[in-house]
Amino acid sequence: MALIGHAVEFQDYLPSMMQTLGTEGFMLELCSGFRLLMDVDKGLITLESLKRNSMLLGMQDMRDDDLVCMLMEGDLDGDGAINQMEFCILMFRLSPGLMNGSKQWVEELYANDM
Repeated sequence: MALIGHAVEFQDYLPSMMQTLGTEGFMLELCSGFRLLMDVDKGLITLESLKRNSMLLGMQDMRDDDLVCMLMEGDLDGDGAINQMEFCILMFRLSPGLMNGSKQWVEELYANDM
Protein backbone atom coordinates (compact mmCIF):
# COMPACT_ATOMS: atom_id res chain seq x y z
CA MET A 1 0.00 0.00 0.00
CA ALA A 2 1.43 3.40 -0.89
CA LEU A 3 0.23 6.88 -0.11
CA ILE A 4 0.90 9.84 -2.37
CA GLY A 5 4.35 11.16 -1.45
CA HIS A 6 4.81 8.51 1.24
CA ALA A 7 5.94 4.92 1.10
CA VAL A 8 4.30 2.42 3.40
CA GLU A 9 6.23 -0.69 4.24
CA PHE A 10 4.14 -3.84 4.45
CA GLN A 11 5.26 -6.66 6.71
CA ASP A 12 3.63 -10.00 6.07
CA TYR A 13 2.96 -11.52 9.49
CA LEU A 14 0.39 -14.00 8.25
CA PRO A 15 2.84 -16.88 7.56
CA SER A 16 4.28 -16.67 11.08
CA MET A 17 0.74 -16.57 12.49
CA MET A 18 -0.05 -19.69 10.48
CA GLN A 19 2.98 -21.47 11.92
CA THR A 20 2.24 -20.38 15.47
CA LEU A 21 -1.51 -21.04 15.47
CA GLY A 22 -1.64 -24.00 13.11
CA THR A 23 -3.99 -24.16 10.15
CA GLU A 24 -7.23 -24.43 12.08
CA GLY A 25 -6.28 -21.75 14.61
CA PHE A 26 -5.20 -19.42 11.84
CA MET A 27 -8.48 -19.84 9.96
CA LEU A 28 -10.36 -19.09 13.20
CA GLU A 29 -8.31 -15.88 13.56
CA LEU A 30 -9.13 -14.87 9.99
CA CYS A 31 -12.81 -15.39 10.72
CA SER A 32 -12.46 -13.29 13.88
CA GLY A 33 -10.87 -10.53 11.81
CA PHE A 34 -13.76 -10.68 9.39
CA ARG A 35 -16.31 -10.40 12.21
CA LEU A 36 -14.41 -7.41 13.60
CA LEU A 37 -14.84 -5.52 10.31
CA MET A 38 -18.28 -6.70 9.21
CA ASP A 39 -21.65 -5.04 9.45
CA VAL A 40 -23.36 -7.10 12.15
CA ASP A 41 -26.82 -6.82 10.59
CA LYS A 42 -25.70 -7.77 7.07
CA GLY A 43 -22.95 -10.27 7.94
CA LEU A 44 -20.73 -8.59 5.32
CA ILE A 45 -17.92 -6.07 5.20
CA THR A 46 -19.52 -3.03 3.60
CA LEU A 47 -18.19 0.42 2.84
CA GLU A 48 -19.98 1.72 5.93
CA SER A 49 -18.59 -0.99 8.23
CA LEU A 50 -15.10 -0.52 6.81
CA LYS A 51 -15.31 3.24 7.38
CA ARG A 52 -16.66 2.70 10.89
CA ASN A 53 -13.89 0.24 11.81
CA SER A 54 -11.01 1.79 9.86
CA MET A 55 -9.35 3.05 13.05
CA LEU A 56 -8.80 -0.56 14.11
CA LEU A 57 -6.63 -0.99 11.02
CA GLY A 58 -4.85 2.36 11.30
CA MET A 59 -6.68 3.58 8.20
CA GLN A 60 -8.76 6.39 9.69
CA ASP A 61 -7.31 8.89 7.20
CA MET A 62 -8.22 6.92 4.07
CA ARG A 63 -10.62 8.48 1.61
CA ASP A 64 -13.87 6.79 0.63
CA ASP A 65 -12.62 6.06 -2.89
CA ASP A 66 -9.61 4.20 -1.44
CA LEU A 67 -11.92 2.14 0.77
CA VAL A 68 -14.13 1.38 -2.23
CA CYS A 69 -11.05 0.14 -4.10
CA MET A 70 -10.24 -2.13 -1.16
CA LEU A 71 -13.76 -3.54 -1.25
CA MET A 72 -13.59 -4.07 -5.00
CA GLU A 73 -10.31 -5.98 -4.59
CA GLY A 74 -11.98 -8.58 -2.38
CA ASP A 75 -15.51 -8.56 -3.82
CA LEU A 76 -15.50 -11.65 -6.03
CA ASP A 77 -19.25 -11.93 -6.58
CA GLY A 78 -19.78 -8.24 -7.45
CA ASP A 79 -22.33 -7.45 -4.75
CA GLY A 80 -20.36 -4.46 -3.43
CA ALA A 81 -19.45 -6.12 -0.13
CA ILE A 82 -17.09 -8.82 1.14
CA ASN A 83 -18.39 -12.03 2.69
CA GLN A 84 -16.33 -14.25 4.97
CA MET A 85 -15.06 -16.53 2.20
CA GLU A 86 -14.04 -13.56 0.03
CA PHE A 87 -12.23 -12.07 3.04
CA CYS A 88 -10.23 -15.25 3.65
CA ILE A 89 -9.36 -15.53 -0.05
CA LEU A 90 -8.28 -11.88 -0.07
CA MET A 91 -6.01 -12.38 2.95
CA PHE A 92 -4.32 -15.32 1.22
CA ARG A 93 -3.96 -13.38 -2.04
CA LEU A 94 -2.39 -10.39 -0.26
CA SER A 95 0.18 -12.51 1.56
CA PRO A 96 3.03 -13.79 -0.64
CA GLY A 97 4.13 -16.10 2.17
CA LEU A 98 0.70 -17.67 2.49
CA MET A 99 0.33 -18.07 -1.26
CA ASN A 100 3.59 -20.02 -1.38
CA GLY A 101 2.43 -22.54 1.22
CA SER A 102 -1.33 -22.43 0.68
CA LYS A 103 -1.68 -25.83 -1.02
CA GLN A 104 0.08 -27.55 1.88
CA TRP A 105 -2.07 -25.75 4.48
CA VAL A 106 -5.33 -26.48 2.69
CA GLU A 107 -4.39 -30.17 2.50
CA GLU A 108 -3.52 -30.12 6.21
CA LEU A 109 -6.83 -28.45 7.07
CA TYR A 110 -8.83 -31.04 5.13
CA ALA A 111 -6.78 -33.91 6.59
CA ASN A 112 -7.68 -32.72 10.10
CA ASP A 113 -11.39 -32.61 9.24
CA MET A 114 -11.50 -36.22 8.02
